[in-house]
Amino acid sequence: MTSTRPLRSLLYVPSSNARALAKARGLPADALILDLEDAVAPAEKARARDSAAAALAEGGFGRRMTILRVNALDTEWGRDDLAAANHADAVLLPKISGAKAVEAYARVIGDGPEIWAMAETPSGVLHAAEIAAVPRMRGLVIGTNDLAAELACRPGPGRAELQMALQSCVLAARASGVACIDGVYNAVRDEDGFRAECAQGLALGMDGKSLIHPSQIAAANEIFAPSATEVELARRQIDAFAEAERNGLGVAVLDGKIVEALHVRAAKRLLERVAKIQAQSV
Repeated sequence: MTSTRPLRSLLYVPSSNARALAKARGLPADALILDLEDAVAPAEKARARDSAAAALAEGGFGRRMTILRVNALDTEWGRDDLAAANHADAVLLPKISGAKAVEAYARVIGDGPEIWAMAETPSGVLHAAEIAAVPRMRGLVIGTNDLAAELACRPGPGRAELQMALQSCVLAARASGVACIDGVYNAVRDEDGFRAECAQGLALGMDGKSLIHPSQIAAANEIFAPSATEVELARRQIDAFAEAERNGLGVAVLDGKIVEALHVRAAKRLLERVAKIQAQSV
């Protein structure tokens, strides 16, 4: 079941930073990942958990989705982190290797927030399909930094070195109808490079991109939203196909190109995405 929310931009927010937590409430990101894991030093884990729990309980995040990224269940912080997620929309599980790991977390979480998983290890990518198929799962977030480190590869522009992993995660997500979010772009000041990587993620079928800085939100929101040209074409395709059906035809021709039922389904999905984005901005 895909999300009813737009998921163009998911901003990591270090939960140990009270100022960042407060500022996040006013940012135009579609979702906020309140981080208790990589962004928080061990000595700060407990305090960060308390801060995140208090912020989530207080609310004020509007239509933004709130996701709590917890520490692994086998760490000294994992169980307490999961207990702090009651007021979050979702829990993001780190370094998931397979379906059994997700199920172990689900037993601890019980009835509560959605479950999302990081795809950031070789095993996680190889088992992405079974992970995405766990009934409680609603999204995959690709951890490209951790994945590249474990693969000992050096991704360059275009990320050819990670293409198999990226496409495997999209395939897994689509097979089970869950969201798939692209990894972060590390060069905060390289807007051209960031925009190019967003465009690549969109072309691969990603729903949105995870972000490390608020300055990246606007570009992600723009690129992962349908353009005015795409919206117009989608409406024309739907109209052309409806006219063809009224004339007893199974296909239409628009601008010299065939329009079939599959194109109409895609056009309707695009318009549904636009509606979600418009509702988010209200």
